[in-house]
Parts: sequence; structure tokens; C-alpha cells
Amino acid sequence: MRPLIRFLSVAVTVLTVWVTAVWAQGALPPDYGEWRRVADRAAEAIDNDRASEAAMDTLRDQLSLWSEEFSDESSRSRISVTTLEAQLERLGPVPEGGEAEDVAEERRQLELSLSEAKAPVRRAELALTEAQELIRSIDVLLRERHTQILLEPGPFPLNPDLWWPAARELSDSFRLIALEFQTGWVHEKQRNELRKSLPRMLFFLAIAFVLLTRGMRWTERALQSMIRDRVHLSATRWIAVFCLSYGQVVLPMLGVFAFSKAVYATDLPGLRGDVVLSILPLMTFELLTARWLGERVFSRNERPLLLVNLTEAEKRKGRRASTVLGAMLALSSLFVELARYESWTRGTEAVVFFVTTVVAAYFLGLLGRLVSSHAGSMRAEEDGPLTAIGQLISLLGRYTVLVSLIGGVLATIGLTRGASYLVFSSTRTVFLVAFLLVAQRVIQKIFSALNGRDDDESPLAAVLAGIGIVILSLPVFLMCWGAQVSDLQQIWRNISDGLQFGDLILSPENILLLIVVYAFGHAVTRLSQSFLRDNILPKTRLDAGGQTAVVSGAGYIGIFLAALIALTVAGINLGNIALFAGALSVGIGFGLQNIVSNFVSGIILLIERPVSEGDWIDVNGQMGYVRDISVRSTRIETFDRTDVVIPNSDLISGTVTNYTRGNTVGRVIVPVGVAYGTDTRWVEGILREIAEAHPMVLANPAPAVVFQGFGADSLNFEIRAILRDVNWMLTVKSDLNHEIARRFVEEGIEIPFAQRDIWLRNPETLRGEAPAANKPAKPVAQSSTPVSATPTPPDLDDMDGADGDGDGDGR
Repeated sequence: MRPLIRFLSVAVTVLTVWVTAVWAQGALPPDYGEWRRVADRAAEAIDNDRASEAAMDTLRDQLSLWSEEFSDESSRSRISVTTLEAQLERLGPVPEGGEAEDVAEERRQLELSLSEAKAPVRRAELALTEAQELIRSIDVLLRERHTQILLEPGPFPLNPDLWWPAARELSDSFRLIALEFQTGWVHEKQRNELRKSLPRMLFFLAIAFVLLTRGMRWTERALQSMIRDRVHLSATRWIAVFCLSYGQVVLPMLGVFAFSKAVYATDLPGLRGDVVLSILPLMTFELLTARWLGERVFSRNERPLLLVNLTEAEKRKGRRASTVLGAMLALSSLFVELARYESWTRGTEAVVFFVTTVVAAYFLGLLGRLVSSHAGSMRAEEDGPLTAIGQLISLLGRYTVLVSLIGGVLATIGLTRGASYLVFSSTRTVFLVAFLLVAQRVIQKIFSALNGRDDDESPLAAVLAGIGIVILSLPVFLMCWGAQVSDLQQIWRNISDGLQFGDLILSPENILLLIVVYAFGHAVTRLSQSFLRDNILPKTRLDAGGQTAVVSGAGYIGIFLAALIALTVAGINLGNIALFAGALSVGIGFGLQNIVSNFVSGIILLIERPVSEGDWIDVNGQMGYVRDISVRSTRIETFDRTDVVIPNSDLISGTVTNYTRGNTVGRVIVPVGVAYGTDTRWVEGILREIAEAHPMVLANPAPAVVFQGFGADSLNFEIRAILRDVNWMLTVKSDLNHEIARRFVEEGIEIPFAQRDIWLRNPETLRGEAPAANKPAKPVAQSSTPVSATPTPPDLDDMDGADGDGDGDGR
């Protein structure tokens, strides 16, 4: 039997390797000969450092493609390696005394197959490492070039001798673009091609003309019709108006794309024309988005979509500043591409970028002052501090003003490229922050519409959605400051590979899987708790407290299992967590003793249930009903309707009186006193009749009347009765006292109150007479009680004073 099992094991292994090889053949292996030529060319370009920036970008893109191909090849080949390693691990180590021949042969075959399977993996990984190193070297080289360009001082831009050559070189660039179109028109072949593509060109040109000339006007008319004659906009209409307003960007952008299609259909653009046409959509987007944001933030309508606390004149300045900044952004993008392609002189670059940077810096500073003015009014109270959004906007306003000043100074002293980078990157950042604030307002309105409200209250889901949008916009922030798409791809690749902490690797996939599995387990736990509470436990004999304990225990167990399964599925080694928990236990032992004690006490309360919800308890002088038992503390509601939170450790280690544990039967004691001289048996019978007549008093055991003794002022009795529900103790006590008072009046029984005789020493002093020697004082005021004997006063000659202080004043 064992040889048959080994044979089947080897057959399964060979079949697995064969299937893996066949699957791998579906994708051709990398051409390592071609890769070697690309790698050598990249290494030579890096060593010489003479290739242009465009050539370096092209070379980097090629290396990125090779890197992805090697990564895929490594993943494909690793499957067979993993399978073979699992088979060898299953065989286990070689026994000390040796192993059977068939097992040894099987082990040798598996080791040979593993060595052959590792060869392509090792080769792909080596090539991948080389590609990544070459990409890193190109990135370092390009970064050094950019830094040198930004920090290297250029000619003084205010030098008049530079302006005319700069204007001539700039006009020559545009003239050469027009000359390319002219040259293309001269050739008969291209004219023939133009005639063939004339219908398509005219079609796109017509679309471009209509969208560029009418698109924004159509959008404006639609907006006015939607908000006309409406005092208040509902959340749904607000969202519709906002989405429609973005047509001011979308329709002209479509017109620009149609225009580019029409020009490309002529086949007339040359290399320079292609540069302009490729950058034209970006220029249009920057200009239109800046203008659209200006219209949204500094709205000219009486009922704006966004409320800004500025005057109409300030809003007009804000709209103008946004439009000019958008135009300067578009021109800057165009001039950067032309300067790279045309190889402008440093004097021309200094003059061109000086003009655009200074103009942009001025309007950026104006925008910053307007933003700061608006932020100053964003307070929760009139004299209170700024709100969180107000602080953010205020910081943004101060930052833009500072950047405008620094950018203008740097551009004036000759650091035009560095100043241009600072000003325009900051401008893009400001516009992106404005867009995120607008998006947050849209999210608030969306949640308001979903909840059927028209207010601007932000639920937690809206806040979390806004935070998610901010996180997703982080790559855009990096691109505003010059990051390339390839850089972002490399960052994402590094993040996808995971961050390693010892043997623990955290990657986005693992974290997302962990969250999804735990969320599913948490939902199942809550559903199970509801099923237990509503369908199963009510049909058992458990009381309300026991049912609550079972539901709570099931919740804790379910959450613990959900977390354990989520960690296991995510591939997180629980041994690392155990080590961390061991280290954390030291801190728990010193700093979290009370919390742990309360937690353990809460578990004991839920298991033993000495106290349940609804019980009437007295603990540490706090009396009330138990309303909630959690893991850390217990909440009781006092008779004053106040909530008192008591640590669970007090309920376990302290003395707790539970008046309703097990049942609600309890005893009430009603004390009463009668005057001296009253027939005690008569009083006892009356009190017994009163107690037995109350419906809440149990007949078995029967109520008892106890003659407690002789008090200072009365004969003291007590009614001791067992009640059906001790929760009615005060009500029963009040009823009994009312009935006692009524019956005693009917029977002529007097309830005494405390009285005393007051004696004054030397009363003649009050009448102005000289006191006689050794003459005892006479009582001048005496109050006798009819129901008790008046105590005989002591001999005054033997007293220092009636009041005991020796001065004889009686006070």
C-alpha cells in the first residue's frame, strides 16, 4: 500500500509541474537577448549623462515594461517551485538510519525538479533587480537635473537687452509651427490626403465650433432656469445644479478634443504642432477648471452654491484672479514644453518665465488675501475660535500670500525656473484644496438627499467619505509638485509589496482582506445575537438578566473569533501577536491594573450573574436599579433618576445588597409610637388589623407587630410585614402610615411628641432682684406633658448650672 501511495504522490507532482509548464507556455518567456541590449543602452546613457530628458523618459518607460514582464515571469514560475517545496516538506527530513530506496529516489527526483524550476525564477528575479536598479538610477539622474535647473541662477530678467531677443525667439517658435502646416499644405500628396479626410475634418470642426462657442452659454442658461424663482434649493436640486455647472468645463473640453481630431485629420501638423496639440487638452483643463472653481467659490448669484462671506466687489476680484491664474497655468505648461523642444536660450527662458511667474504671483497673493478674509468669519461663535475648516482655509490663505512674495522675489533676482515651480505648484495645490472643499460640500448634500433632509449637517459617513477622497487625492498632490506617473507607479508597487516589520508583512491587499473578513464576522455576530435575543432565548426559562448575559457572551466570543479568523486569513502570524501581547502584558500589569480588574470582574458578573439588569441593589451607599452591565462597569439608575457608573470590581470585591435577586418578595418595617398609659394589647391588635388589610401584604407568613420597648417619649411598636413586591415598599409604608393615623384618631389613641421641662437658675435676676444666699431657684416656666411623667429636676444646690456650663445662664 505504501509504495502505491508514493507512486501516486510522484505522479501528482509530475502532473502538477507539467500543467504549470503548459500554463506558463501560454505566455511567452521574456526575450533576454533583447533585454540585454536595452539594459546596456540604459547603462551607457546613465554613465554618459548626455541623453535629453525626453530620451531618458522613453528609456525609463521601456525599463518599466521590462520590469513588469520579469515580475510576471517570476510569479508564473514560482507556482511550480511552491508545489515542489510543499512536496519535499511533506516527505520530511531524512531519518538518521536512512530511508527506503523508493523514498530516496522520490526525494532525488523532487530535488532535481525543484532545481530546474528555480532556474527561470532566479533568472527573472535577477533581471528584475537589474531593471529596478536602472530605473532608480535614471530617477536619481533626472531628479538631479531638475534640481540643478530649479536652483541654478539665470540672467537678470529685468535686463532690457534680453526682452527683444526673447520676444523674437518666442515668435519664431510659433512661426515655425505655422510653417509646418504651410509645408504640409504645399505637398500634393498631403493635399490629396486632406481632400479624402475633408468630411471627417469638417465634422469634428463643426462639433468643436458649436461646443466652444455655445457650450458655456447653454450651461449658464440651464443653471439660471433651475434656480430661478426658488427661494430655497432642496438637496436633490442642489446636486443637480452643481453637476450641471460642471458642463462649463466638460463641453469646452469636448470641443477642444474635437478640434484636435479635426487638425490631426488634416495630417498637416509637424513635430512642433504635435507638441502644441498634445499639450492643448491640459491647457484647456487648467484654464476652465480654474474659471469654474472661481465661479463656484466666488459665485455671482444671489443664492450661491457655496456661501462665502465677502462683498460683491471682493467676489468679482476672486473670479478674475482665478481666471488669470488658470490662464497663467496654461501658458506655463505650454512654455515648458516649447522650451524643452526648442532649446531656448537662458535669456529667453528667464524673460518668459519671469512674466508668467510675476503675474501669477500677484493674483495668487490677491486670492490668498480674499481667502484669509473669508476664513476670519468662520467661527462657531461670534467671539470664539475659528472652526477646523476655518483654520485650514486661513492657513491656506497665509501660505498663498507668503508664496506670492517669495516667488516674486526669486523671479526678480534671476531664479525664474525655481520661482515658476514654486508659484505654479502652489497654485495647483490651492485649486486642488478648493476642489476638495467643494467635493466635501457635495458629499454632504448627497447624504442629506439620501436621508430626505435639506440641511447641511454632516453625518459620520459623509465625514469618512470626505477623508477617503482626501486620501485618494494624495497622488494628485504629488503630481502638482512634479511627480511623474512612473514615480507614482513605483510608490504603489512598493506599497503593494507591503511594509515588513520583522516577519510581519503588511500590504494593502492584506489590510483590505483583514477589514473585509472582520466586518463580515462582526455582521454575522450581531445577526446571531439578534437571533438569540429575539427567537431562541425568549423560549427558554432564563430570566432577563441571564438572557442578557448569554447575548453579551455570544457577542464577545463572536468578535474574538472574527478577529482571529481575519488575522489568519490575512496571513498574519499569530506568534508575532503573541510576542507583542506578552510584551504588552508587562505594561498592563503596571499601568492598567484597574482596567484589567474591572474587565475580569465584568466577565465574572456576566457568568455568575450575582447582579442582573433590573435588580434593585445597594452598593457603597448607592441604591438604585441596575440598567446596564458592561465589561468594565455597571450602570445603575438611582431613585433620583440619575445614572451612577460603578466599576465592576466594586461589585465583586465589595458588599452588595440585592433586594430583588431571585424574587421580588421583601419585608417592610413601619415604626410607630403611642403615649404612655395606652393599652399595649389594644394598640397591637389595631396595628395587626391595619397590616393584614393591605392587599400588598402576604397572609403567609402573616404580618407581625412587635412591642419594641419604652422610649423616652413613647411606647414604641413596629409593624413587620412581607410584601409581594418589595419595589412597592415606600408606597406600602405610606399607605400603612395613613391608615394608622386615621385609626388612632378614631380610637382616641395619642401619638406623643418629644417635650422637656426647662428650669432657670436664679430667676430673680430676670426681675432685677438681688439673689438670696443659698436660696434655690424657682421654676418660672414649666411645660408638662400629659402623656408622660415629667422628670424630676435635680437639686439645684448640687448643680453648677442647669445648662451644665457653670454660668447659670440657662443657655
